[in-house]
Amino acid sequence: MNIPFSPPFIDDTIIDEVVDSLKSGWITTGPKVKALEEEIKKFSKAKEVLCVNSWTSGAIMMLKWLGVKEGDEVIVPAYTYSATALAVIHSGAKPVMVDICEDFNISVKAIKNAITKKTKAIVPVDIAGFPCDYEEIMQLVTSEEIKALFVPTSDIQKKAGRILVINDAAHSLGAFYKQGIPTGSETDIAIFSLHAVKNVTTAEGGAICLNLPVPFDNKELYTYLRQMSLNCQTKDAFSKSKAGGWRYDITGLGMKINMADVNAAIGLAQIRQYPLLLAERKRIFNTYNNAFKQLSWAIAPPSLENGKESSYHLYALRINDITEIQRDAIIDEISKRGVSVNVHFIPMPMLSFFKEQGYNIKDYPQAYKNYSCEISLPIYPQLQEEEVKFVIDTVKEAYQTIIKF
Repeated sequence: MNIPFSPPFIDDTIIDEVVDSLKSGWITTGPKVKALEEEIKKFSKAKEVLCVNSWTSGAIMMLKWLGVKEGDEVIVPAYTYSATALAVIHSGAKPVMVDICEDFNISVKAIKNAITKKTKAIVPVDIAGFPCDYEEIMQLVTSEEIKALFVPTSDIQKKAGRILVINDAAHSLGAFYKQGIPTGSETDIAIFSLHAVKNVTTAEGGAICLNLPVPFDNKELYTYLRQMSLNCQTKDAFSKSKAGGWRYDITGLGMKINMADVNAAIGLAQIRQYPLLLAERKRIFNTYNNAFKQLSWAIAPPSLENGKESSYHLYALRINDITEIQRDAIIDEISKRGVSVNVHFIPMPMLSFFKEQGYNIKDYPQAYKNYSCEISLPIYPQLQEEEVKFVIDTVKEAYQTIIKF
């Protein structure tokens, strides 16, 4: 039996939606993008949603909008995909990496210790789809103690009057925070990834959720950011194509990061049936849990704790009392048996680019500890029960082969 790690979910409804886009004669930004924005807005309870061509470009744009520049700092977890920090660098600021907690997510205590007068934003990451401690993070940035440290260096920062929280929700579309608050509405800004391996995909894409407090107007900001994502052009291509609609203006230094309708069509069909797809992910997650929680050497990932519920994006299994070398050997054994697995993530301080910037994994002991024993198992709606059982049996056999007992 051969089991891939994360193939996209594509059924006839998705194919039909894409074909409809192709037959319409309009494949770039247009009505399907707007329809997808409305569906994500409804699902996440965000005040406004803007779709773009990737999580990364969306994060760069929001940091540029915030006005970060050289000398400014943005706090990020050391344990995340590199795009979280690369977006900060591309926007001109310095990523300040902090350690994580045992549940994979950023440590609020570490955030507090890292805040300086240079801090302009915090980018927590919902690893594997399990939400961070947003109540504590928002209480921190709105406290008088931390607000007194804030030194704005742009008009937007002055308007905010405090450090902004930008949730890296790349994994967590469909997750819930306390009191049933959907991910996407619990912080100032949240950004979903709609990449090919995500729970809802547009092949490549991202969705920016806006929930900024007064005095910001989220609807007005949506209009501004939509222009910014199209080189600050006052009319998009769809509007320009209308009779007499050719004239436009460029009002600022924008980016070209809009999503196309042909991509949005995939996500539009998926999100309309996402509750069913999410239920399938939860089924598989719980099957894994029931099997691995019986084993003393297995650590199941967080999914339903302290009022928070995961989006079940990844099953991040950890194995007790093993070394990184042993973990790698177990992965090799699993792969030999036909199951594709992954590791989420190699902490950024272990990657060449960041090591060259002076980051050292020894400063992030929990990040290394989680990484060194983590194996991500396949979890997607197409997996059948017998395939899930095969994955479980394969992991057990691989462990027993490498760890003699």
